Amino acid sequence: QVQLVESGGGLVQPGGSLRLSCTASGRTSSTAAMGWFRQAPGKEREFVAAMKWGSTNKYHKETLRDRFTISRDNAKNTIYLQMNNLKPEDTAIYYCAAHESIYPISSWYVNGSWGQGTQVTVSS
Repeated sequence: QVQLVESGGGLVQPGGSLRLSCTASGRTSSTAAMGWFRQAPGKEREFVAAMKWGSTNKYHKETLRDRFTISRDNAKNTIYLQMNNLKPEDTAIYYCAAHESIYPISSWYVNGSWGQGTQVTVSS
């Protein structure tokens, strides 16, 4: 079992930036991919970005790739989500997740490991 702990959420004004962090512990060797999802009030949880520990390839939701960037620090077992030019519609709980593969995205919801989530609120 892998444990995930997110941090870095908070309240930010429109146009601002935040960097989320997620540190993995436990059986990290069983998870090849790490990612970020988000869930806004009244909406379903959606994919944001993901990457593999052993690859520099990054996968972002198409509509977010110009503002959000996923990265990792293997030595720290930590992934990050840099979010720039934040908009009110980015307000959501952001979840870190671990899974054995990137695709299909639907499989993350079935047997992925999840953190507790961190709240991001974009408001003036």
